Amino acid sequence: MADTEDDDQASASGLRDADESGSLYDSDGEIKSEFLDELKAAIDSSDASLVCARAGSLHEADLGAVLVALDPDERFRLIELMGPEFDFAALTEMDDNIRDEILAELPNRTVAEGVRDLESDDALTILEDLDAEDQAEILEALPPVDRAQLQRSLDYPDHSAGRLMQTSFVTAPPFWTAGQAIDVMRDAEEENLPDSFFEIFIVDPAHRLLGNIFLDTLLRAKSSTPLEDIMSVDRRRVEVTEDRQEVALLFQRYNLVSIPVVDEGERLVGVITIDDAVDVIQEEADAEVKALGGVSENEELSDTVWWTAKSRFVWLFVNLITAFIASSVLGLFEGSLQKMVALAVLAPIVASQGGNAATQTMTVAVRALATRELSRLNAYRVILREVLVGALNGAAFGAITGLVAAFWFGLSGLGVVIALAMLTNLIAGALGGILIPQALDRLRIDPAVSSSAFVTTVTDVVGYGSFLGIATLWFGLG
Repeated sequence: MADTEDDDQASASGLRDADESGSLYDSDGEIKSEFLDELKAAIDSSDASLVCARAGSLHEADLGAVLVALDPDERFRLIELMGPEFDFAALTEMDDNIRDEILAELPNRTVAEGVRDLESDDALTILEDLDAEDQAEILEALPPVDRAQLQRSLDYPDHSAGRLMQTSFVTAPPFWTAGQAIDVMRDAEEENLPDSFFEIFIVDPAHRLLGNIFLDTLLRAKSSTPLEDIMSVDRRRVEVTEDRQEVALLFQRYNLVSIPVVDEGERLVGVITIDDAVDVIQEEADAEVKALGGVSENEELSDTVWWTAKSRFVWLFVNLITAFIASSVLGLFEGSLQKMVALAVLAPIVASQGGNAATQTMTVAVRALATRELSRLNAYRVILREVLVGALNGAAFGAITGLVAAFWFGLSGLGVVIALAMLTNLIAGALGGILIPQALDRLRIDPAVSSSAFVTTVTDVVGYGSFLGIATLWFGLG
């Protein structure tokens, strides 16, 4: 038995070494199959000690990835076998559907024990999607102080700074000396300090934020120096109801590592750290990419077929309507199409190329609006730039397409027609791609969600209309 225990300890030690070196994953970034096979075998045999040896030392992000890779019934069994050793922070490292499935299988008492040791922002991530009854039962099982903090955070609006912040931070009065502050932190109980922090906040008796001191400044100061003499009074701060996207932009713009959160009375209520801001930036970028494709920002790979089809239906239906609008333009030139078959062959090329160019412009515009790089101050310059880019590319591709069309059908006039139409449509695409997102943004409509259908309609209508209209006039097909 001793030999077996030694082998298990050696194996666990080897896994820790492998995990710390990053070799838990293969060259493709996937979790190694041999690791998963060993873990699944341990789960199947209900070997709790071996499961803990394999998964107990993993970082929360890696443990979350392992849970996602397991089958649904294996996820619950792993958590059950690990017991108190399971790090509930791993549940924040996966998409909402998988986390909800796991939480649905766990007793509320177990969830309460798991979130008790988490940072408040991680605990909030786990609690906020549960129904009110489960939330109340879990909160009731927590210590009064933790319960009050989490309940207050849950009362803040969705996507606000209050939902993003940690409520554990270090404060001190301005009349303390640097030596006093260091001694108090050194002697404090471990549970009374955050797991990690970069600064202490200076507050008055009403807990209003006066300033902050980063730890490097504190350690360099003489022990007798009052904190008010070394604190920074112009510390950037955000209100608790501030939209989290605006908070993330502050981190990005000013290279912050943390930012204090205050209520309407300037009282300090929390702090947001860079890791949370990075998550928001990633989520917002992910939502924008999905929106540009007409996909719901809430769609995950774990969603059901029915839910996914239903969520995509709306924008596919909108695109169908706009396609009918574009096709109606062809009906206006039915006579011209019957007289010259080449027009029917070449017309989609003009519309397609204009659509591709417009999508490029639209993507740049939507991203610039999201990051606040595109504003009223520089809108004219950006619009002019995109129109000139459209004109240059329109002239270039018009010449290329015109030569190909003239050679293909043996009509030099057809080459001139398609060249003019290509130039017209790429300029129209540039204008549509830059103006439509700005107009939707002014109307408080998300340009990432709505722009694509409108821009595509513009390039299709202008593409078909300009090509067939110029051809009708050039060849007298009316």
